[in-house]
Order: sequence, then structure tokens, then C-alpha cells
Amino acid sequence: METLAFIPSPSAGEIHLGPLPLRGYALCIILGVFVAVWLGGRRWVARGGQPGTVADIAVWAVPFGLVGGRLYHVVTDYQLYFGEGRNWVDAFRIWDGGLGIWGAIALGALGAWIGCRRRGIPLPAYADAVAPGIVLAQALGRWGNWFNQELYGRPTDLPWALKIDPAHRPVDTPDLATYHPTFLYESLWCVGVALLVIWADRRFKLGHGRAFALYVAAYTVGRFWIEYMRVDDAHHVLGMRLNNWTAIVVFLAAVACIAVSAKKRPGREEAVEPRSATGQDADGPDGPASSTGSDSGTSDGSATAAPSDSPDSSESSGSSGSSVSSTGSGSSGSSGSKAVDGSTA
Repeated sequence: METLAFIPSPSAGEIHLGPLPLRGYALCIILGVFVAVWLGGRRWVARGGQPGTVADIAVWAVPFGLVGGRLYHVVTDYQLYFGEGRNWVDAFRIWDGGLGIWGAIALGALGAWIGCRRRGIPLPAYADAVAPGIVLAQALGRWGNWFNQELYGRPTDLPWALKIDPAHRPVDTPDLATYHPTFLYESLWCVGVALLVIWADRRFKLGHGRAFALYVAAYTVGRFWIEYMRVDDAHHVLGMRLNNWTAIVVFLAAVACIAVSAKKRPGREEAVEPRSATGQDADGPDGPASSTGSDSGTSDGSATAAPSDSPDSSESSGSSGSSVSSTGSGSSGSSGSKAVDGSTA
């Protein structure tokens, strides 16, 4: 029976920006990185961090994450690149798809740790800030699978079923077959996880890595059932896909992390970045304190006077004279007098 409604697949995996071709998969990854850095930066500043810190650390985390994601995919699906009739050079063609989120998070965390260590920032606090952005990046990245017509599920005739071109679907399947759009299921699940983490973080003031652990635990729950729908080749262990076992292990580790962290370090970090405990740098919100351009003294009304060339801080001249006011400012009289203010170093 022919499906009356379905989601069509793109006619091409490339988007042309003028003369420049851009792979749809790469575009989704780029957009995901942008969203993750943008949202993570806003959350970091809201926690008392400095603007630009998330982007600076992302310079380390993103490349490490891409390498880690690709390594996980190549290692767990090595037969696609090193089997008979395969070309190992294809292992470097990342634009054709193939990023494992498990490897991306693991090696991305290593890159983030390096960036945090260079700035004296605790990694758990940084991870909490960027967690919702990361899962939103995953939601966008899954649409790259739609462009590549990959990682779809079992055949179905549901109204939102996915149409796959013959070149990308399994052999010996009917021409009218449509499939579960697992890319869409996971994308929607990731959006829900992001909203969950944002809500829980505001409600319970999660800190010390617990917001990130909640993201990991919630994501693995959805990934577990979505894996069961997929029909692409995968290694099986004890009757289950490898990614199912990975999801179980990671889920248990995330739950344990939440429990241990809540017991040992309840609450949230008071300061997430050096010199940000008071919301400003040690030298003041506008940088190093300036000693020029003002005749006023200290905020408590005490006089501020710089060394002068004579024992007295002022010299009389004419009938007007000069004096030091109670606010610490010097008022000069006629010519020949010296002003005493805070600008003399």
C-alpha cells in the first residue's frame, strides 16, 4: 500500500552559496557549534563569568570533539573503511557523515579541560554552563543525517515516514518503502533535553557538574530506544547494538555523578572564574584604576593628595589663596599657585 504522506529526502547533500558548495552535513555541524557557544556564553555570564570565556575554551573543545567523534565512528565501524574493497582514505572524509557523540563528548571534554586549566576555571562549572547548548547542537547536527540520507529506522507507513532514495536504502526493499525518521526523533528529543536541563538548573540551582550530568543521563535514555529503530549496520554485543550498551554504561555513570556530587558539594559554585567573585576584575570593571582625570578623593570623603614639591600641599598667592577641600580637591587661586589633586603620580 502506498504511503499517502511522508517526509521527502533532499535531492542533493550540498547547498551552493554562489560558486561555493557547502555540504548540508557540515552546515548543520557549524550551526550547532554556533548555537552551543552562543547559549553557553550567555549562561556563563549569568553565573558570574566573563564574556568571551566560553568561546575561548571552545577553540580547544570543538576541534577535540570533532576528532573524538570521528575516531569513535571509525573504530566502531572500521569495516566501512578497512574492509575488502574499501578505501581507508575515506576515514578522513568527515563531510560525508560519521560522528559518534560518545567520542565527541569524551575528547571534547579533554579539550575543554585544557582550555579551562589555562584560564584557571573549574571544568564542572564550565560543563554546566554549556550543557544545554551542546544538546541543542546535537539537535541541529542530526539534520545532517537527513541531508546524507543515513541512520534511518525500520520501514513504516506513518504519515511522518521518511522517503529514502534507492541508492541510500538497504537492498531488496520495495521501491515504495518509507522509514522511521530517527534523525527527527533524536533531534526533537535533544530539544526536550535542553529545555529539561535549563528548567532543572533554574529550579534546583545545579552546580559542580550536575547540570551536565543531567543532560547526559536524559540524552542516553532517548538514544537507547532510538537505537532500536535503526536498520544501519552495527556491531552487536549479547544481542544488542553496541550503542545501546554504551548508552546504558554512560547513563549509570551520569546518575552516579549526580548522586556523588550532590552529597559532596551541594549547592552551586559562588565564583566560576578568577576575579569574577564580585562580578568584576580585580582592577575594577573598566580595567586598571586610573589616577588621572579627576579631582575627587576617595569615596568615603577622605582627602587624596599626591606628593608635592614643597612641604606644604599648597602655596598662597594673592588675596584668594588656595585650600584643600574636605573632599580632597585642591582649589587654586591666582597665578603661581599649585593645584593638589589625584592626577599627580
